[in-house]
Amino acid sequence: MKNCQQCIIKELNSLKTLNNEELLSITDCKTTLSFKRGDVIFGESENINGVFCIRQGVCKISKMGINGKDQIINFIGKGNLLGQRSVIADEATNLKATSMTDMDVCFIPKKEIINNLTNNSKFSLSVLKNMSNALKETDNHIVDLAQKPVKIRMAETLLYIYDNFGVDDDGMLSVILTRDDYANIVGTATESAIRILSQFKKDGLITTEGKKIKIIDQQGLLNQ
Repeated sequence: MKNCQQCIIKELNSLKTLNNEELLSITDCKTTLSFKRGDVIFGESENINGVFCIRQGVCKISKMGINGKDQIINFIGKGNLLGQRSVIADEATNLKATSMTDMDVCFIPKKEIINNLTNNSKFSLSVLKNMSNALKETDNHIVDLAQKPVKIRMAETLLYIYDNFGVDDDGMLSVILTRDDYANIVGTATESAIRILSQFKKDGLITTEGKKIKIIDQQGLLNQ
């Protein structure tokens, strides 16, 4: 089990504000977990009793809509914490987390998180700031869905994945999504998403291999 004091991942989240004694306490009680692509980390209305720290990989955060389809809210990757809101609010999860790649995570029990929130003001402030930033991103996403054309939202989604999660050895986006997923993210019909991606390919902005997508012209996507 990796010692939290020596783990560089903590520098990417609120755990960096904890002192050595607090990090050692987390090391003693945490559990390391692995998920394969497509595994559900936690579902809606689930009592998770702790926080997940992502050491490697990417997951999608989604919520079931009235039409019975999952609406993708966001993608969360290496260094982020999952489940903070549920732990702080002391309630079941409101969203679902599903692995988009193979993932390695550390699960930190709720009791440990609450203890640090209570006794370490720097940790509490950092957690609140991260939650506030997440709310701001959600606000922006809602406005984008209401006001931006679908073509621009699709271009921004591709660039977001590229900027935040990178590419594989072949230059393809490391997060592989179905056309349904892309339609879900930008808020359009699957047929429309396929049509827009086909146009991007025709315009030389991207290339595709099955579900995989490679960005060829970033500036061209920015100019949509």
